[in-house]
Amino acid sequence: MALSLEQLRKEIEAGTIDTVVVGATDMQGRLQGKRIHAPFFLADTLKNGTEGCNYLLAVDIDMNTIQGYAVSSWETGYADMGMSPDLDTLRFLPWQEGSAFVIADFVDHHHEGISVSPRTILKKQLERLDKAGMVALCGTELEFIVFKDTYEEAWDKGYKDLIPANQYNVDYSLGGTARVEKLLREIRVSMDKAGLIVESAKGECNLGQHEIAFRYEEALRTCDNHSVYKMGAKEIASAQGCSLTFMAKFNEREGNSCHIHLSFRDKNDNAVMAGDAGDGMSALGRSFVAGQQLHMRELTLLFAPNINSYKRYQAGTFAPTAIKWGRDNRTCALRLVGQGHALRIENRVPGGDVNQYLAVAGMVAAGLDGIERNLELEPIFTGNAYAVETDRVPTSLKEARDLWANSAWVTETFGKDVQDHYTHMADTELDAFGRAVTDWERVRSFERM
Repeated sequence: MALSLEQLRKEIEAGTIDTVVVGATDMQGRLQGKRIHAPFFLADTLKNGTEGCNYLLAVDIDMNTIQGYAVSSWETGYADMGMSPDLDTLRFLPWQEGSAFVIADFVDHHHEGISVSPRTILKKQLERLDKAGMVALCGTELEFIVFKDTYEEAWDKGYKDLIPANQYNVDYSLGGTARVEKLLREIRVSMDKAGLIVESAKGECNLGQHEIAFRYEEALRTCDNHSVYKMGAKEIASAQGCSLTFMAKFNEREGNSCHIHLSFRDKNDNAVMAGDAGDGMSALGRSFVAGQQLHMRELTLLFAPNINSYKRYQAGTFAPTAIKWGRDNRTCALRLVGQGHALRIENRVPGGDVNQYLAVAGMVAAGLDGIERNLELEPIFTGNAYAVETDRVPTSLKEARDLWANSAWVTETFGKDVQDHYTHMADTELDAFGRAVTDWERVRSFERM
Protein backbone atom coordinates (compact mmCIF):
# COMPACT_ATOMS: atom_id res chain seq x y z
CA MET A 1 0.00 0.00 0.00
CA ALA A 2 0.98 3.64 -0.25
CA LEU A 3 3.10 4.66 2.71
CA SER A 4 3.15 8.07 4.36
CA LEU A 5 6.35 9.46 5.83
CA GLU A 6 4.78 9.45 9.29
CA GLN A 7 3.85 5.79 8.93
CA LEU A 8 7.33 4.96 7.65
CA ARG A 9 8.82 6.52 10.79
CA LYS A 10 6.55 4.38 12.96
CA GLU A 11 7.40 1.21 11.02
CA ILE A 12 11.12 1.94 11.38
CA GLU A 13 10.78 2.66 15.11
CA ALA A 14 8.84 -0.60 15.54
CA GLY A 15 11.54 -2.52 13.68
CA THR A 16 9.21 -3.79 10.92
CA ILE A 17 11.03 -1.72 8.28
CA ASP A 18 14.83 -1.77 8.29
CA THR A 19 15.60 -1.00 4.63
CA VAL A 20 14.42 1.68 2.20
CA VAL A 21 15.11 0.85 -1.43
CA VAL A 22 15.68 3.98 -3.55
CA GLY A 23 15.33 3.41 -7.30
CA ALA A 24 15.41 5.59 -10.42
CA THR A 25 14.62 4.47 -13.96
CA ASP A 26 17.40 4.33 -16.54
CA MET A 27 17.21 4.56 -20.36
CA GLN A 28 16.39 0.87 -20.64
CA GLY A 29 13.49 1.20 -18.21
CA ARG A 30 15.27 -0.58 -15.35
CA LEU A 31 15.19 0.57 -11.75
CA GLN A 32 18.71 1.38 -10.55
CA GLY A 33 19.62 2.53 -7.08
CA LYS A 34 20.57 1.59 -3.54
CA ARG A 35 19.31 -0.12 -0.43
CA ILE A 36 19.49 2.45 2.36
CA HIS A 37 19.55 1.48 6.02
CA ALA A 38 16.21 2.78 7.23
CA PRO A 39 17.42 4.98 10.15
CA PHE A 40 19.97 6.59 7.81
CA PHE A 41 17.22 7.22 5.26
CA LEU A 42 15.30 9.22 7.87
CA ALA A 43 18.36 11.01 9.20
CA ASP A 44 20.06 11.89 5.93
CA THR A 45 18.63 10.59 2.63
CA LEU A 46 15.24 12.12 3.28
CA LYS A 47 16.77 15.59 3.24
CA ASN A 48 19.78 15.17 0.98
CA GLY A 49 18.85 12.33 -1.33
CA THR A 50 21.56 9.94 -2.43
CA GLU A 51 23.93 9.81 -5.40
CA GLY A 52 24.72 7.63 -8.36
CA CYS A 53 27.29 7.84 -11.15
CA ASN A 54 25.93 9.75 -14.11
CA TYR A 55 26.80 6.81 -16.34
CA LEU A 56 23.45 5.36 -15.24
CA LEU A 57 22.02 7.45 -18.10
CA ALA A 58 24.82 6.55 -20.52
CA VAL A 59 25.33 2.78 -20.46
CA ASP A 60 24.07 -0.07 -22.60
CA ILE A 61 22.11 -3.08 -21.38
CA ASP A 62 25.38 -4.71 -20.22
CA MET A 63 26.35 -1.62 -18.19
CA ASN A 64 29.24 -0.84 -20.53
CA THR A 65 30.41 2.78 -20.36
CA ILE A 66 29.46 4.06 -23.80
CA GLN A 67 31.24 7.11 -25.15
CA GLY A 68 29.51 9.82 -27.15
CA TYR A 69 26.88 10.92 -24.63
CA ALA A 70 26.97 14.59 -23.61
CA VAL A 71 25.70 13.80 -20.12
CA SER A 72 28.52 11.43 -19.13
CA SER A 73 31.99 10.48 -20.38
CA TRP A 74 35.62 9.89 -19.41
CA GLU A 75 36.32 13.50 -20.42
CA THR A 76 33.83 14.80 -17.87
CA GLY A 77 35.08 12.41 -15.20
CA TYR A 78 31.90 10.35 -14.68
CA ALA A 79 30.65 12.57 -11.89
CA ASP A 80 27.75 11.81 -9.60
CA MET A 81 24.21 12.95 -10.10
CA GLY A 82 21.66 13.16 -7.35
CA MET A 83 18.82 10.72 -6.76
CA SER A 84 16.03 12.70 -5.16
CA PRO A 85 13.27 10.60 -3.54
CA ASP A 86 9.70 11.43 -4.57
CA LEU A 87 7.81 10.76 -1.35
CA ASP A 88 4.52 10.48 -3.24
CA THR A 89 5.83 7.12 -4.47
CA LEU A 90 6.74 5.75 -1.03
CA ARG A 91 5.31 2.26 -0.48
CA PHE A 92 5.87 -1.11 1.14
CA LEU A 93 7.92 -3.66 -0.79
CA PRO A 94 6.04 -6.79 0.34
CA TRP A 95 8.19 -9.37 -1.44
CA GLN A 96 11.35 -8.06 0.28
CA GLU A 97 11.29 -8.62 4.04
CA GLY A 98 11.52 -5.45 6.13
CA SER A 99 11.64 -3.18 3.08
CA ALA A 100 10.00 -0.03 1.80
CA PHE A 101 10.55 1.49 -1.62
CA VAL A 102 10.62 4.97 -3.12
CA ILE A 103 11.18 6.19 -6.67
CA ALA A 104 13.77 8.91 -7.16
CA ASP A 105 14.42 11.49 -9.84
CA PHE A 106 17.88 11.86 -11.32
CA VAL A 107 18.82 15.48 -10.58
CA ASP A 108 21.81 17.78 -11.03
CA HIS A 109 23.64 19.71 -8.31
CA HIS A 110 20.97 22.41 -8.48
CA HIS A 111 18.30 19.76 -7.79
CA GLU A 112 16.91 20.17 -11.32
CA GLY A 113 15.83 17.04 -13.17
CA ILE A 114 18.40 15.66 -15.61
CA SER A 115 16.88 16.54 -18.99
CA VAL A 116 17.53 13.15 -20.64
CA SER A 117 16.17 11.12 -17.71
CA PRO A 118 13.01 9.25 -18.78
CA ARG A 119 10.98 10.38 -15.77
CA THR A 120 12.00 14.01 -16.32
CA ILE A 121 11.04 13.77 -20.00
CA LEU A 122 7.54 12.59 -19.06
CA LYS A 123 7.15 15.19 -16.31
CA LYS A 124 7.95 17.99 -18.77
CA GLN A 125 5.24 16.83 -21.16
CA LEU A 126 2.76 16.52 -18.29
CA GLU A 127 3.63 20.08 -17.25
CA ARG A 128 2.71 21.23 -20.78
CA LEU A 129 -0.55 19.34 -20.50
CA ASP A 130 -1.24 20.92 -17.11
CA LYS A 131 -0.79 24.39 -18.60
CA ALA A 132 -3.35 23.41 -21.24
CA GLY A 133 -5.80 22.64 -18.43
CA MET A 134 -5.76 18.86 -18.72
CA VAL A 135 -4.48 15.70 -17.04
CA ALA A 136 -3.48 12.40 -18.62
CA LEU A 137 -4.93 9.09 -17.47
CA CYS A 138 -3.02 6.01 -18.49
CA GLY A 139 -2.87 2.24 -18.23
CA THR A 140 -0.11 -0.12 -19.38
CA GLU A 141 -0.75 -3.78 -20.19
CA LEU A 142 2.38 -5.90 -19.91
CA GLU A 143 2.60 -9.48 -21.15
CA PHE A 144 5.31 -11.91 -20.04
CA ILE A 145 6.37 -15.52 -20.61
CA VAL A 146 6.99 -17.80 -17.62
CA PHE A 147 9.59 -20.56 -17.66
CA LYS A 148 10.22 -23.36 -15.18
CA ASP A 149 13.96 -22.69 -15.41
CA THR A 150 15.55 -20.28 -12.94
CA TYR A 151 17.28 -17.19 -14.29
CA GLU A 152 20.65 -18.79 -13.56
CA GLU A 153 19.68 -22.01 -15.37
CA ALA A 154 18.42 -19.99 -18.33
CA TRP A 155 21.72 -18.10 -18.46
CA ASP A 156 23.75 -21.31 -18.30
CA LYS A 157 21.66 -22.79 -21.14
CA GLY A 158 22.26 -19.75 -23.30
CA TYR A 159 18.48 -19.23 -23.16
CA LYS A 160 17.95 -22.35 -25.31
CA ASP A 161 15.60 -25.25 -24.64
CA LEU A 162 13.84 -23.47 -21.79
CA ILE A 163 10.70 -25.13 -20.41
CA PRO A 164 7.62 -22.90 -20.66
CA ALA A 165 5.17 -23.00 -17.78
CA ASN A 166 2.42 -23.96 -20.24
CA GLN A 167 3.02 -26.12 -23.27
CA TYR A 168 0.02 -25.04 -25.32
CA ASN A 169 -1.93 -21.85 -26.08
CA VAL A 170 -3.60 -20.79 -22.79
CA ASP A 171 -5.32 -17.61 -24.01
CA TYR A 172 -8.22 -17.07 -21.54
CA SER A 173 -7.75 -20.64 -20.28
CA LEU A 174 -8.59 -21.00 -16.58
CA GLY A 175 -6.89 -24.37 -16.57
CA GLY A 176 -3.78 -22.81 -18.07
CA THR A 177 -3.59 -20.02 -15.50
CA ALA A 178 -4.22 -22.54 -12.71
CA ARG A 179 -0.92 -24.20 -13.64
CA VAL A 180 0.95 -21.05 -12.62
CA GLU A 181 -1.51 -19.60 -10.10
CA LYS A 182 1.03 -19.84 -7.28
CA LEU A 183 3.20 -17.32 -9.12
CA LEU A 184 0.36 -15.18 -10.51
CA ARG A 185 -1.34 -14.99 -7.11
CA GLU A 186 1.80 -13.91 -5.28
CA ILE A 187 2.45 -11.22 -7.87
CA ARG A 188 -1.16 -9.96 -7.66
CA VAL A 189 -1.27 -9.94 -3.86
CA SER A 190 2.18 -8.37 -3.57
CA MET A 191 1.35 -5.61 -6.04
CA ASP A 192 -1.87 -4.86 -4.19
CA LYS A 193 0.12 -4.47 -0.97
CA ALA A 194 2.57 -2.22 -2.85
CA GLY A 195 -0.25 0.16 -3.76
CA LEU A 196 -1.16 -0.93 -7.29
CA ILE A 197 -4.84 -1.47 -8.14
CA VAL A 198 -4.95 -5.05 -9.43
CA GLU A 199 -7.69 -6.03 -11.85
CA SER A 200 -7.10 -9.54 -13.20
CA ALA A 201 -4.77 -12.16 -14.63
CA LYS A 202 -5.27 -14.12 -17.84
CA GLY A 203 -3.44 -16.49 -20.11
CA GLU A 204 -2.11 -15.37 -23.48
CA CYS A 205 -1.25 -17.05 -26.79
CA ASN A 206 2.43 -17.95 -26.55
CA LEU A 207 3.52 -20.97 -24.52
CA GLY A 208 3.68 -19.92 -20.85
CA GLN A 209 2.50 -16.39 -21.68
CA HIS A 210 0.36 -14.41 -19.23
CA GLU A 211 -0.81 -10.91 -18.43
CA ILE A 212 -1.74 -9.21 -15.17
CA ALA A 213 -3.87 -6.09 -15.61
CA PHE A 214 -3.93 -3.02 -13.35
CA ARG A 215 -6.40 -0.15 -13.19
CA TYR A 216 -5.49 3.08 -14.97
CA GLU A 217 -4.28 6.07 -12.93
CA GLU A 218 -2.73 9.46 -13.64
CA ALA A 219 0.08 8.99 -16.13
CA LEU A 220 3.11 9.53 -13.87
CA ARG A 221 1.77 7.22 -11.19
CA THR A 222 0.97 4.54 -13.77
CA CYS A 223 4.52 4.70 -15.12
CA ASP A 224 5.98 4.54 -11.61
CA ASN A 225 3.79 1.52 -10.83
CA HIS A 226 4.86 -0.09 -14.10
CA SER A 227 8.50 0.04 -12.93
CA VAL A 228 7.64 -1.44 -9.55
CA TYR A 229 5.58 -4.22 -11.11
CA LYS A 230 8.20 -5.19 -13.66
CA MET A 231 10.95 -5.34 -11.04
CA GLY A 232 8.75 -7.15 -8.53
CA ALA A 233 7.42 -9.77 -10.94
CA LYS A 234 10.95 -10.84 -11.82
CA GLU A 235 12.04 -10.93 -8.17
CA ILE A 236 8.98 -12.96 -7.13
CA ALA A 237 9.51 -15.41 -9.99
CA SER A 238 13.16 -15.83 -8.99
CA ALA A 239 12.17 -16.49 -5.38
CA GLN A 240 9.82 -19.23 -6.58
CA GLY A 241 12.57 -20.93 -8.59
CA CYS A 242 11.34 -19.93 -12.03
CA SER A 243 11.82 -17.03 -14.44
CA LEU A 244 9.81 -14.75 -16.68
CA THR A 245 10.66 -12.44 -19.53
CA PHE A 246 9.10 -9.23 -20.86
CA MET A 247 11.27 -9.18 -24.00
CA ALA A 248 9.28 -8.14 -27.05
CA LYS A 249 9.85 -11.27 -29.10
CA PHE A 250 11.27 -14.33 -27.34
CA ASN A 251 10.61 -16.77 -30.19
CA GLU A 252 8.74 -17.04 -33.49
CA ARG A 253 5.37 -17.24 -31.76
CA GLU A 254 3.44 -14.27 -30.35
CA GLY A 255 5.54 -11.54 -28.76
CA ASN A 256 5.08 -9.71 -25.47
CA SER A 257 3.15 -6.48 -25.96
CA CYS A 258 2.69 -3.48 -23.71
CA HIS A 259 -0.49 -1.85 -24.97
CA ILE A 260 -0.75 1.69 -23.60
CA HIS A 261 -4.19 3.20 -22.96
CA LEU A 262 -4.28 7.00 -22.78
CA SER A 263 -6.94 9.67 -22.41
CA PHE A 264 -7.07 13.32 -21.40
CA ARG A 265 -9.55 14.90 -18.98
CA ASP A 266 -9.92 18.46 -17.75
CA LYS A 267 -9.10 19.42 -14.18
CA ASN A 268 -12.75 18.92 -13.16
CA ASP A 269 -12.54 15.30 -14.33
CA ASN A 270 -14.66 15.93 -17.40
CA ALA A 271 -14.12 13.57 -20.32
CA VAL A 272 -12.93 16.15 -22.84
CA MET A 273 -12.21 13.53 -25.51
CA ALA A 274 -15.81 12.27 -25.69
CA GLY A 275 -18.54 14.05 -27.61
CA ASP A 276 -20.67 14.21 -30.72
CA ALA A 277 -18.11 15.25 -33.33
CA GLY A 278 -18.10 11.72 -34.75
CA ASP A 279 -17.32 8.16 -33.64
CA GLY A 280 -18.13 9.07 -30.03
CA MET A 281 -15.41 11.71 -29.86
CA SER A 282 -15.35 15.46 -29.36
CA ALA A 283 -13.46 17.69 -31.78
CA LEU A 284 -10.64 17.75 -29.22
CA GLY A 285 -10.67 13.95 -29.03
CA ARG A 286 -10.47 13.63 -32.79
CA SER A 287 -7.49 16.00 -32.92
CA PHE A 288 -5.86 14.01 -30.09
CA VAL A 289 -6.08 10.80 -32.13
CA ALA A 290 -4.93 12.61 -35.27
CA GLY A 291 -1.81 13.71 -33.40
CA GLN A 292 -1.08 10.11 -32.41
CA GLN A 293 -1.39 9.01 -36.01
CA LEU A 294 0.66 11.88 -37.45
CA HIS A 295 3.64 11.35 -35.15
CA MET A 296 3.58 7.55 -34.82
CA ARG A 297 6.52 6.87 -37.12
CA GLU A 298 8.89 9.49 -35.69
CA LEU A 299 8.02 8.37 -32.15
CA THR A 300 8.43 4.65 -32.78
CA LEU A 301 11.93 4.74 -31.30
CA LEU A 302 10.28 5.53 -27.95
CA PHE A 303 7.75 2.70 -28.39
CA ALA A 304 10.21 0.11 -29.74
CA PRO A 305 13.74 0.91 -28.46
CA ASN A 306 15.58 -2.33 -29.25
CA ILE A 307 16.61 -4.49 -32.21
CA ASN A 308 14.32 -7.24 -30.94
CA SER A 309 11.33 -4.89 -30.65
CA TYR A 310 10.78 -4.91 -34.41
CA LYS A 311 10.42 -8.70 -34.64
CA ARG A 312 6.88 -8.32 -33.21
CA TYR A 313 5.51 -6.48 -36.20
CA GLN A 314 4.26 -9.39 -38.27
CA ALA A 315 0.94 -9.54 -40.11
CA GLY A 316 -1.73 -11.61 -38.39
CA THR A 317 -0.01 -11.74 -34.99
CA PHE A 318 -2.08 -9.12 -33.10
CA ALA A 319 0.99 -6.84 -33.25
CA PRO A 320 0.30 -3.83 -35.51
CA THR A 321 1.90 -2.93 -38.80
CA ALA A 322 -0.58 -0.38 -40.20
CA ILE A 323 -0.77 3.15 -38.77
CA LYS A 324 -4.55 3.26 -38.89
CA TRP A 325 -7.14 3.89 -36.19
CA GLY A 326 -10.31 1.90 -35.67
CA ARG A 327 -13.08 1.32 -33.17
CA ASP A 328 -12.17 -1.81 -31.20
CA ASN A 329 -10.08 -3.06 -34.13
CA ARG A 330 -7.03 -5.03 -33.05
CA THR A 331 -5.50 -4.95 -36.54
CA CYS A 332 -4.84 -1.19 -36.21
CA ALA A 333 -1.92 0.47 -34.44
CA LEU A 334 -4.41 2.78 -32.70
CA ARG A 335 -7.52 1.15 -31.24
CA LEU A 336 -10.32 3.39 -29.95
CA VAL A 337 -12.15 1.78 -27.04
CA GLY A 338 -14.74 2.77 -24.45
CA GLN A 339 -17.13 5.68 -24.39
CA GLY A 340 -17.76 8.75 -22.25
CA HIS A 341 -15.35 8.78 -19.32
CA ALA A 342 -13.95 5.43 -20.45
CA LEU A 343 -13.14 6.64 -23.99
CA ARG A 344 -9.43 6.22 -24.69
CA ILE A 345 -6.93 5.33 -27.36
CA GLU A 346 -4.94 2.11 -27.11
CA ASN A 347 -1.49 2.30 -28.67
CA ARG A 348 -0.69 -1.27 -29.70
CA VAL A 349 2.84 -0.57 -30.97
CA PRO A 350 4.90 -0.84 -27.72
CA GLY A 351 6.29 -4.20 -26.63
CA GLY A 352 7.13 -5.51 -23.19
CA ASP A 353 10.63 -4.04 -23.50
CA VAL A 354 9.34 -0.45 -23.70
CA ASN A 355 10.49 2.31 -21.37
CA GLN A 356 7.03 3.42 -20.32
CA TYR A 357 8.05 6.96 -19.32
CA LEU A 358 9.37 7.67 -22.81
CA ALA A 359 6.43 6.05 -24.58
CA VAL A 360 3.80 7.91 -22.57
CA ALA A 361 5.74 11.17 -22.95
CA GLY A 362 5.63 10.66 -26.70
CA MET A 363 1.90 9.96 -26.70
CA VAL A 364 1.14 13.01 -24.53
CA ALA A 365 3.24 15.22 -26.81
CA ALA A 366 1.58 13.85 -29.95
CA GLY A 367 -1.90 14.35 -28.48
CA LEU A 368 -1.10 17.90 -27.43
CA ASP A 369 0.22 18.74 -30.88
CA GLY A 370 -2.93 17.41 -32.47
CA ILE A 371 -5.09 19.49 -30.14
CA GLU A 372 -3.03 22.68 -30.43
CA ARG A 373 -3.07 22.49 -34.23
CA ASN A 374 -6.71 21.32 -34.50
CA LEU A 375 -5.60 18.43 -36.70
CA GLU A 376 -8.31 16.71 -38.70
CA LEU A 377 -8.70 12.97 -38.20
CA GLU A 378 -8.95 10.69 -41.20
CA PRO A 379 -12.07 8.47 -41.49
CA ILE A 380 -12.31 5.46 -39.23
CA PHE A 381 -10.79 2.27 -40.63
CA THR A 382 -12.84 -0.91 -40.68
CA GLY A 383 -11.67 -4.32 -41.78
CA ASN A 384 -8.22 -5.90 -41.84
CA ALA A 385 -5.54 -3.22 -41.54
CA TYR A 386 -2.81 -5.76 -42.28
CA ALA A 387 -4.12 -5.96 -45.86
CA VAL A 388 -4.44 -2.25 -46.71
CA GLU A 389 -1.90 0.00 -48.45
CA THR A 390 -1.01 2.67 -45.89
CA ASP A 391 1.78 4.08 -43.74
CA ARG A 392 3.43 1.36 -41.70
CA VAL A 393 5.21 1.07 -38.39
CA PRO A 394 8.97 1.15 -39.03
CA THR A 395 10.35 -2.31 -39.66
CA SER A 396 13.76 -1.84 -38.05
CA LEU A 397 15.53 0.05 -35.30
CA LYS A 398 17.62 1.79 -37.99
CA GLU A 399 14.51 3.13 -39.72
CA ALA A 400 12.98 4.30 -36.43
CA ARG A 401 16.29 5.86 -35.38
CA ASP A 402 16.49 7.91 -38.59
CA LEU A 403 12.88 9.10 -38.32
CA TRP A 404 13.48 10.24 -34.73
CA ALA A 405 16.90 11.81 -35.43
CA ASN A 406 15.72 13.79 -38.47
CA SER A 407 12.44 15.08 -37.04
CA ALA A 408 12.21 18.84 -36.57
CA TRP A 409 9.11 18.28 -34.44
CA VAL A 410 11.07 15.99 -32.07
CA THR A 411 13.76 18.67 -31.74
CA GLU A 412 11.19 21.33 -30.94
CA THR A 413 9.11 19.18 -28.60
CA PHE A 414 11.72 17.30 -26.57
CA GLY A 415 14.88 19.35 -27.12
CA LYS A 416 18.02 18.65 -29.13
CA ASP A 417 19.73 17.14 -26.09
CA VAL A 418 17.01 14.51 -25.66
CA GLN A 419 16.88 13.83 -29.39
CA ASP A 420 20.65 13.34 -29.61
CA HIS A 421 20.80 11.23 -26.44
CA TYR A 422 18.29 8.65 -27.63
CA THR A 423 19.64 8.70 -31.16
CA HIS A 424 22.98 7.70 -29.67
CA MET A 425 21.30 4.98 -27.63
CA ALA A 426 19.90 3.54 -30.88
CA ASP A 427 23.29 3.84 -32.57
CA THR A 428 24.88 1.93 -29.70
CA GLU A 429 22.40 -0.94 -30.04
CA LEU A 430 22.78 -1.04 -33.82
CA ASP A 431 26.57 -1.15 -33.52
CA ALA A 432 26.46 -3.92 -30.91
CA PHE A 433 24.12 -6.03 -33.02
CA GLY A 434 26.15 -5.39 -36.17
CA ARG A 435 29.18 -6.96 -34.49
CA ALA A 436 27.31 -9.95 -33.01
CA VAL A 437 27.28 -13.41 -34.60
CA THR A 438 23.89 -15.04 -34.07
CA ASP A 439 22.73 -18.64 -33.78
CA TRP A 440 20.72 -18.08 -36.98
CA GLU A 441 23.92 -17.35 -38.87
CA ARG A 442 25.70 -20.42 -37.47
CA VAL A 443 22.83 -22.75 -38.37
CA ARG A 444 22.68 -21.44 -41.95
CA SER A 445 26.40 -21.09 -42.56
CA PHE A 446 28.42 -23.59 -40.50
CA GLU A 447 28.16 -26.45 -42.98
CA ARG A 448 26.12 -25.25 -45.92
CA MET A 449 28.03 -22.13 -46.93
